[in-house]
Amino acid sequence: MHGNDSLLSYEALLTAFDEQGEALREAALTAGPEATVPTCPEWTVARLVRHVAAVQAWVLACVADPDGSEARGERPPKEWDEIVPWWDGKRAELRRAFDAGPDTPAQMLFPFYEANLDAWARRQAHEVAIHRVDVELAGGQEVTTFDTAFAADGVDEALSMIIHRRGADWSAVEASGTVLVHAEDARRLWSLTLAPGQRPALAAPAEPDVTLSGDSDAVYKRLWRRPADVSITGEAELLDPLETP
Repeated sequence: MHGNDSLLSYEALLTAFDEQGEALREAALTAGPEATVPTCPEWTVARLVRHVAAVQAWVLACVADPDGSEARGERPPKEWDEIVPWWDGKRAELRRAFDAGPDTPAQMLFPFYEANLDAWARRQAHEVAIHRVDVELAGGQEVTTFDTAFAADGVDEALSMIIHRRGADWSAVEASGTVLVHAEDARRLWSLTLAPGQRPALAAPAEPDVTLSGDSDAVYKRLWRRPADVSITGEAELLDPLETP
């Protein structure tokens, strides 16, 4: 598994970036800035939107200085009436930057990704999608069901994020066994082996000690620790070390 090996085309990722961003914005305005976000403890919708805006400003700094190593994005305003239009501007600016093409260099701090816009399009599409779920939950709205292709790509990317989590210390992890992740509607399997003190590793499918299965949408959300209707059979505690950042 490599971060740039998306199951989706660059154009599909950009479409998802646009659609998920607009949906998040609409859900945030419906929920209101003071609504609490149950899946992000101590966050309000205003803080979540400010976080997304700050991340996208940081990505713009990564694009502007592709050969650097410590990009610093602009800080968004703190007042709700200013946050949303400021984010609108940064989101539009980032979308224009993506038009330079997937191979355009950009700083990238996630080690499993290549340092280019293809990587950032994928990361940002899923960043915004998962936070869309958070805002819908905060507002008591119907939570979106992601289409199979996008969700299956999200499963693949989430597993990369887990395996290559920045700053992760696996030395204290004692879990040992095989984890099978099954996105049933996409007919895709991922098999991970866990060994004490070691980073999880992808492996050829083997007899699992625990299986996490369900529709791609549900498995995607579960890997990001969002509410999801999945099936877990076997040694469920083996899933505990598999935390997304």
